Order: sequence, then structure tokens, then C-alpha cells
Amino acid sequence: MFFKPTLAYGPNTFRPTKKGALAYFVGGDPDFPEDKGFALTPWVKARYDNLGDGDDGIQIHGDIAITMGNVWVTDKDGKETMVDKTFVFKKGEDGKLRLIVHKSSLPFSPAK
Repeated sequence: MFFKPTLAYGPNTFRPTKKGALAYFVGGDPDFPEDKGFALTPWVKARYDNLGDGDDGIQIHGDIAITMGNVWVTDKDGKETMVDKTFVFKKGEDGKLRLIVHKSSLPFSPAK
């Protein structure tokens, strides 16, 4: 799996291992000291929109599906954060859909 967490930076920006992904979500791993545990934030709401209208934001190529769009997460204080997302899924021989690429980042904001 390829994983680029939203708030990752520096030498640990990209996480090609399960250990790196888990560290981002739950924190506490000395190999990833910057991770505080994204999943431990008390999120109260999340929504996702694909790019474009209808199915325009989803491409299917055989057993691979690609989607791109935005996720909005809301914390317990009502602060909403928008994140740019790209997901790639692959259907395995067992028929199960698995996430194989997760790319997430905060939207670019040019200097004024």
C-alpha cells in the first residue's frame, strides 16, 4: 500500500508500511515521533465528495478503481477541515475491495 497522510512531513511524509500507517493514526511509535494519532482526535462528523458530477470522480479500470475529491472532518468544537484525497482500490481474487493507495493533503494556499 502507498499512504501519504494529511499531516505528515519530512522524512516520514510517505508511509509504505503498515507500521507507518498505524503510527499516523494512533501515535506512540518512537520511529514516528511527530505522530500524535489522527484517529484519536474526537472527530464528530465526516463527509466525502468525489471530483465532478455523478461518477466523473471515479474511474474504473478492470479490477482497479480510482477516486479523487475532498473530505471534510469536523472536530468536537465544530471546526471543519477540508482535505484533498486520492484513493485507489483493487479488487482481490477473493472479491474483496482493498485500499492500495491513500494520498491526502491540505489544500494548497498560495502566498499573497
